Amino acid sequence: MRSFLLTAVVLFSLAATGTQAEAQEGRRIVAYYTAWSIYARNYFVTDIQAQKLTHINYAFANIANGEIALGDRWADIEKPYPGDSWDDPLRGNFNALLTLKERHPHVKTLISVGGWTWSGRFSDAAVSEESRRRFASSCVDFMTRYGFDGVDIDWEYPVSGGLASNRTREEDRENFTLLLAELRRQIDARAARDKRPYLLTIAAPAGSGTYANIEIDRIHPLLDWINLMTYDFNGGWSARTGFNAGLFAASENENKIPGLNAAAALQAYLTAGVPTAKLQMGVPFYGRGWRGVANVNNGLHQAHRGVSNGTWENGIFDYSDLVDNYLPTYTRHWHEEAKVPWLYNADTGIMISYDDPESLALKMDYVREQRLGGVMLWDLSSDDDEGTLLGVLYEGLRQPPAGRFIRGDCNTDAIIDLTDAVYLLNYNFTGGPAPTCVAACDADGDGAVNGQVTDALYVLNFSFLGGAAPPPPFPGCGTAASPSDEGLGCVETVKDCRN
Repeated sequence: MRSFLLTAVVLFSLAATGTQAEAQEGRRIVAYYTAWSIYARNYFVTDIQAQKLTHINYAFANIANGEIALGDRWADIEKPYPGDSWDDPLRGNFNALLTLKERHPHVKTLISVGGWTWSGRFSDAAVSEESRRRFASSCVDFMTRYGFDGVDIDWEYPVSGGLASNRTREEDRENFTLLLAELRRQIDARAARDKRPYLLTIAAPAGSGTYANIEIDRIHPLLDWINLMTYDFNGGWSARTGFNAGLFAASENENKIPGLNAAAALQAYLTAGVPTAKLQMGVPFYGRGWRGVANVNNGLHQAHRGVSNGTWENGIFDYSDLVDNYLPTYTRHWHEEAKVPWLYNADTGIMISYDDPESLALKMDYVREQRLGGVMLWDLSSDDDEGTLLGVLYEGLRQPPAGRFIRGDCNTDAIIDLTDAVYLLNYNFTGGPAPTCVAACDADGDGAVNGQVTDALYVLNFSFLGGAAPPPPFPGCGTAASPSDEGLGCVETVKDCRN
């Protein structure tokens, strides 16, 4: 019998572990990698912890003469990485991403177009049927030429709200929808020709004044998902200090602007008809700071004299910088309503709003509880050397909601099947990864998991041979034909699977 079980491990281990980051269906971890990371930040594609991601958005491509264009030729396609040769037809970050995908085939890459600095030409690209067709065609050619798996449009913003130098029009609202429709049409045509899927996504605004200028109800059917930029709710433009990315509202918000929190923005998109699985919560790996802040309420919701110093630009602090240079000397405070921390130093008069492992873990709870598609982060280079924040996102989306699990669902993908048995066998006998929720692996309900084959046998018998379902309290749960055991109410609320 043991020989049979170990054979099963060999045969199915790839299914159980080869797509680890994709195991939770509909939960994506989308990370922006910036071209400029290779300079002062000294963060390269080869530093990316790709095993913890599902998608990488490369920021940014520019727009020139109505078509997509390289944003930084040296960084994008010329910089030599170790192993590159001077006569290689493609080098730079683009080739490094292709190499990364060879090592991590579950990861998909998208070229992100625009961004805050390069959104000024979107309006012209979207203004007519011909300009939209030309822009979309250039994007599809660019995507396939450089080996990307999709296109991410980051127009900041249609109609108004971006840089003062941006060209904008009132008809941007409708033209944005038409531009996405043309992109969808041409991307799908190329997908049919290449016999493989390609993705189309956007980075979307979280402020009510800016998302009012896009047709949310009409664009979401055209997109694979929406990366909602649920950060930058407060900054140097705000009359008083506030939270960069609060999860919920702070009742004493002194800026008197409703909706400046992630939950409110996400719910607005859901109300507009976006399916939960198509919505990504955005989280920042940076904080925002103000100077000249009086020592009242520990610097929160106080007047200021502008933005403070920062890591690379004034008023913005990488998380790694905060860990090294501010957390040791500044006082950390926690807001129980908004579920985010802030730092304040009365001697310097600087207040900094940021996210840390505690706040991000709560945001991942929210993503799971609301059944959102996953999380988007900006940006990879801002994390500390250990990748602490990325680790919180990865672990947070691997585990079931607090206090909930399905007996027999060892890999916590909400389905009891053969891979659960393989996962448990790998853990017990070949040194595989530990289950996120050990209690869920106790398929026979005897209170023991470690070093046993009985639970794996129980799952194999049930999922592969038509044997009995896991014992009460789930007498009728886990049928192989069900797409989700959780959908049948097969959950237990007695134990906390995160412990």
